[in-house]
Amino acid sequence: MKLKTTLAALCALFVSGLTAQADHHKEAKAAGDIVAVAAGNDDFSTLVAAVKAAGLVETLQGDGPFTVFAPTNAAFAKLPAGTVENLLKPENKAKLVAILTYHVVSGKVMAADVKPGAVKTVEGSSAMLKAADGKVMIDGATVTATDIAASNGVIHVIDTVIMPKG
Repeated sequence: MKLKTTLAALCALFVSGLTAQADHHKEAKAAGDIVAVAAGNDDFSTLVAAVKAAGLVETLQGDGPFTVFAPTNAAFAKLPAGTVENLLKPENKAKLVAILTYHVVSGKVMAADVKPGAVKTVEGSSAMLKAADGKVMIDGATVTATDIAASNGVIHVIDTVIMPKG
């Protein structure tokens, strides 16, 4: 709900007649970077813990821009028992990095700009985007919320953790 309230407030800024340049700066200040936005939402606490364990905080706080397909805590809970705990162990850092970077695309891709087909992930392989029945999916995960603004990109919420092929 906090994000919906924040997004509503951001939308109000755009409607208020401010210039696009001023809106951009206010949006960036209000939202913070990808990590800050995710950390500000309790539904992403598992994702944030994983990003920290993988050593990706500085990367996702960088200039970007990034598009993150962010799994919720419920998405992580769908994984087999013990998977998350296992991935968070230092000896599994490389695998965790691969999984998390598979959820990231270079550039800021807003929902209106998403096109069905293969999209190259930061991990290096491609994920498949599909649109059907009014839903957007990436590798079988349904996008449940879109266009959550961050100063260095955008977050789209997904209901399933997606895995790189290989």
